[in-house]
Amino acid sequence: MKALLLDAERRTANVKDIPEQRPARNELLIRVNFVALNPVDSLYVYNPLGSTGRVIGSDFGGLIEVIGDAIPPTSTMKVGDRVAGFLQGACSINERPGAFSECLVCPWDLVWKVRDEIQLQEAAAVSLCGLTAAQALFFRMDMKAPFQWPETLAMTAAPMKPAQEPQNTLSVFIYGASTSVGMYAAQLVRRSAECSGTSIRLFGAASPKHFNMLKAQPYCYTDVVDYRDNTWPAQVMGFTGGTGVDYAYDCISEGLTVSNTGKTLAPSGRMAIVRSREAGMWTSQNLTVDPSYGAVWEGLGEDVQYQGMVLPASPMARSFAVAFYKWLSAGGKLEPNPLRQMPGGLESIVDDGLRLLGSGTMGDRDTKSEKDWMRTLSAEKMVYRIASK
Repeated sequence: MKALLLDAERRTANVKDIPEQRPARNELLIRVNFVALNPVDSLYVYNPLGSTGRVIGSDFGGLIEVIGDAIPPTSTMKVGDRVAGFLQGACSINERPGAFSECLVCPWDLVWKVRDEIQLQEAAAVSLCGLTAAQALFFRMDMKAPFQWPETLAMTAAPMKPAQEPQNTLSVFIYGASTSVGMYAAQLVRRSAECSGTSIRLFGAASPKHFNMLKAQPYCYTDVVDYRDNTWPAQVMGFTGGTGVDYAYDCISEGLTVSNTGKTLAPSGRMAIVRSREAGMWTSQNLTVDPSYGAVWEGLGEDVQYQGMVLPASPMARSFAVAFYKWLSAGGKLEPNPLRQMPGGLESIVDDGLRLLGSGTMGDRDTKSEKDWMRTLSAEKMVYRIASK
């Protein structure tokens, strides 16, 4: 089969022929129809942690070809079912293959069954960013989730944080509201309000060109500020009458965004970020709260090894991911992000897709091209077709 393999020495990736993987007894063999690109995919090609020859890429959507013989009949999985999920493609030292290939294997309970009303290319763009948002809101900041996972695990997910008193109205702020994670986070905040009976005031920071979209369904922001306006933290505080927001989620976490997002918090507020302090991408000026961070890869239930650091396998995080996927399979309301379907397949991902994403930061994106599909990426998710029609 063909796959996109990391060339760590040259900081690129190339399409190569490799043997098709065989599923373990608890795994599915999946024929990949579409893949979606995430900034983390380009980050660890241009700044490699994995070794040369590793399959890159995370998000996928495809069809089940083989079902492992230890998968329980209660799974309802069938050959030909449409499923989506993500793998950890070259984003750690661990030698695990990623998703940018014609076929892949994945544990049966770490995919979700794509409903008929969702196109497979749309589903391919949901898993990694959707789970990232769900982890931040429900697993780390303890907002009410629209699904359940084992209570003993939920109770220990954040043992150092006291439970907040129930409130009739909560306020939430999302920085980077038009990012993929931000767009899923807004929807999940709304699902939380629906299942808890709590009124939500949702504020965001984004480019003004996205204000109308963000104030409409399915995001329904109460108000949005211009992220380029240096007074936006004060504006958000003004929306709350000076009391601050109960929850804040920084979906960029670069430079001053973390400290500025922290300025919007109420004294008892909680905050989550998408980049760790150890990554050194943001400064922590005058933070009054320690932001919560965790890698989405924890949901895979495996050790994650970085240079000089290991995130141990987390049964709690895996249990949460399984519950999230069950919720999606059962009809959980989460509209896929707007898509940009890119021309070509595996062979075009490096020259076009990874180039658009840049090597790690929002300011490092290459948009110098006359090709329409290479226009600046904003409030869209790139997808590529892998399988032939």
